[in-house]
Amino acid sequence: MSVATSAAPRRARSLTVDKADTVSALDRGLSLLHCFRPDRRLLGSTELARLTGIPRPSVMRLAATLVAHRWLQPEPGGERFMLGPGVVSLAQVFLDSLDVRAAARGPMQALAERTGGSVYLAVRDGLEMVLVEACRSHSTMLSARLDVGTRVPLPNSALGRAYLGAVDEATRAGLIDALRLARGPDGPAIDAGLQRALAEHARTGWCVSAGEFHREINSISMALTVPRGEVMSFNCGGPAFSFTEERLRQEVAPALSATVRAVAAAIGGHAALPQPVQETGS
Repeated sequence: MSVATSAAPRRARSLTVDKADTVSALDRGLSLLHCFRPDRRLLGSTELARLTGIPRPSVMRLAATLVAHRWLQPEPGGERFMLGPGVVSLAQVFLDSLDVRAAARGPMQALAERTGGSVYLAVRDGLEMVLVEACRSHSTMLSARLDVGTRVPLPNSALGRAYLGAVDEATRAGLIDALRLARGPDGPAIDAGLQRALAEHARTGWCVSAGEFHREINSISMALTVPRGEVMSFNCGGPAFSFTEERLRQEVAPALSATVRAVAAAIGGHAALPQPVQETGS
């Protein structure tokens, strides 16, 4: 990941947090943690300096502090770092606090069995959605197999599109601006697909991604707003040959809507309602 893309989540977070109120040293330390991904489990100080733009001597001091608090740990017998157990304990506290997961698990599994696909619940982190619950049909081996902790992009995943369709106009506009700053050469095509999806959300309350995030996977998503105001997205889908766009809209969408509304009723939240979305230029 380049320095530009690693900075994108920080730009997105600044939409709701005044940068003047943040502590720069803490922000820099946390930026080291954000460098670690499933495909980058071990990182040395030089790599961390390159990814964050922080000078290597400062990276070493920050890393030593994170090691002392068990958020990082040294590679056994090596000079690189990996995430430490302190991160796991914090993540578990976060997941345990999401009571929506407990309320959603049963309805999500029922939807997975009914459709023969995979059903996910995700929250936004920066310019990505992170899966916090995953259910799969026991009757098929053909469902998509993403796991809790998997990150998917906002603009071309159904989960991200449903989130963008459900948030207020100012938040949506800010995130889309940040996405355009971070986009690569495929940006115009992704932006066009996002605008089509947002227009559909304005009419229906759900969003579809047909082979745009993963070429062989089609899915549909709908958002839920929990009592404290956070927006989450539910998703149902699977292999494109089984989850055609027609089936997603005609059969899966009503079942997904019923599932989301049932979870909303159980936790005192509400399913995201369709709302006008203004198209913006690239």
